[in-house]
Amino acid sequence: MKLSRRTILQGAGSLPFALASLRADALAQTAPTAAPGEVPPILFVHGNGDYDALWMTTLWRMESNGIARDRMAAINFTDPNARSDDKVEQANRSSTEDQRRELAAAIAELKRRTGAPRVALVGSSRGGYAIRNVIKNGGVGDVSHAALCGTPNHGVFATDDTLGSEFNGRGAFLRGLNEGESEVTPGTAFLTLRSDGMDKYAQADGRFIGKPGTPTGVTVDGPELKGATNLVLGTLDHREVAFHPRAFREIYKFIAGREPARIAIVPEQNVRLSGLVTGTPGGVSTNRPVAGATVEIFRVDPETGERKGGAVHSAKTGADGRWGPAQVEPSWSLEFVLASPEAPTTHIYRSPFPRSSGIVHLRAARPLGPADKDAGAVVIMSRPRGYFGLPRDVVLFDGREPADVKPGVPTDAAATLRLSAAEVGHDVVAQFGEERIVARAWPASENRIAIAELTY
Repeated sequence: MKLSRRTILQGAGSLPFALASLRADALAQTAPTAAPGEVPPILFVHGNGDYDALWMTTLWRMESNGIARDRMAAINFTDPNARSDDKVEQANRSSTEDQRRELAAAIAELKRRTGAPRVALVGSSRGGYAIRNVIKNGGVGDVSHAALCGTPNHGVFATDDTLGSEFNGRGAFLRGLNEGESEVTPGTAFLTLRSDGMDKYAQADGRFIGKPGTPTGVTVDGPELKGATNLVLGTLDHREVAFHPRAFREIYKFIAGREPARIAIVPEQNVRLSGLVTGTPGGVSTNRPVAGATVEIFRVDPETGERKGGAVHSAKTGADGRWGPAQVEPSWSLEFVLASPEAPTTHIYRSPFPRSSGIVHLRAARPLGPADKDAGAVVIMSRPRGYFGLPRDVVLFDGREPADVKPGVPTDAAATLRLSAAEVGHDVVAQFGEERIVARAWPASENRIAIAELTY
């Protein structure tokens, strides 16, 4: 079968922990053109330093197109950050073999749970490495489709320095994956999704990896693979090529063999939320559970961020780090208050949740630092499923474009606002595109930080 390359232009405004975090939410497909009823279970795979919760909106869109919740799952790698050298052990970081092993176990669990002979895999960034590794090394019979979104398949760089890094296109890991005339494993259908120049990890100049003026040896088409269907999704950034509605459409078409009936998320009448509290031991983000954390949820006024009554949910995490379930309405704006050991009390403001989710994970904000010493309050605007692109996007924080977001290729997923003591208690508006969140400024003197976390 000859696979065509299409360019689509679009401007876009350890193991037990991983298995325990598999949640009913994912994708599906069996052959490149699957008929209704033949869509396989779908397993979503996150990227470097990330977690399964990034797939939440994709899972909701899948559910809104008739994919059953129990036919989907998303893996939560125990230690999501890569080692500096893949062969050298490093605390709270994983090797390519660690990720291959965890993913293989997750595939086996999803097959067992559904009784399906094969599953479809969808990966963001580094998650595509684990997918290719598991397929190439004995898993092709388990995987019908592999969608790789922004995966740096030829490296973030390809040089003779740091050859032990899995992100080096000249290193042993990627040379092994890419050897041969075709760069894909026969027997599995492959799709790659990439940006048209806006992916910070597919750039010819090294300034995006801290080496300005140094050639990286890779180009914008680095995520493409010989033998795959390779699609270009216009000016979407490194994360958006996985989590944007535009990416959802192509992922769904690839797995289901037809256009989705809808792109919009269909709300549920009854919404139940739960998730995991995780931490950053040694300053490294992990998906390891945190015990002894308290989680409170408040309904807030979407125009002021003020609370509407007492907590609608309150819980303390046990050894598994889980909180919930909490029952909320799909129209409620919410404030999550996380008090985690040895971390600032974190007030997380979120847009309404239109559907239920078991992967509403919470991680405390970073500690207050020297840059915050004179601040009366610190508020962070965060976009986990994409970056802020200026002038590409509408990005306003307290009525202004944030000064710490660099223009051009989108590289920043967070902006920080430091307010005076006189401004404590004021409302702060975070606006990205059509999503608008109002947070309250809490006193930094009480070791508190507020986060306006965007969902879209």
